[in-house]
Amino acid sequence: QVQLVESGGGLVQAGGSLRVSCAASGRAVRRYMVGWFRQAPGKEREFVAGITLTGISTYYADSVKGRFTISRDNARSTVSLQMNSLKPEDTAVYYCAARQALSDYVPIPRLSDDYDYWGQGTQVTVSS
Repeated sequence: QVQLVESGGGLVQAGGSLRVSCAASGRAVRRYMVGWFRQAPGKEREFVAGITLTGISTYYADSVKGRFTISRDNARSTVSLQMNSLKPEDTAVYYCAARQALSDYVPIPRLSDDYDYWGQGTQVTVSS
């Protein structure tokens, strides 16, 4: 099993930047694909970005493409999401999630049900 803890959320003005991180413990994070999801009040949880085992591939939701960047440091057991040009509609609780994989070439899942391990979430609020 792997345990995930998010950090780095906060309040930022529109147009600003924020970096959220996901620290993994337990089994080596290099065994897991990792995704970032978010959930705004009254809305369903949605996929934001995902990254394969070594980071060779990434995938982004259309709503964040060009603004957000997902990266990972397996030596430090962390996966980060750099968020630039933030908009009020980016306001949500951000979650990292992990799914074990055997290969770097497995497609990145985009459904929350496809992930087995979740962090507790970190709040990101973007003011207008």
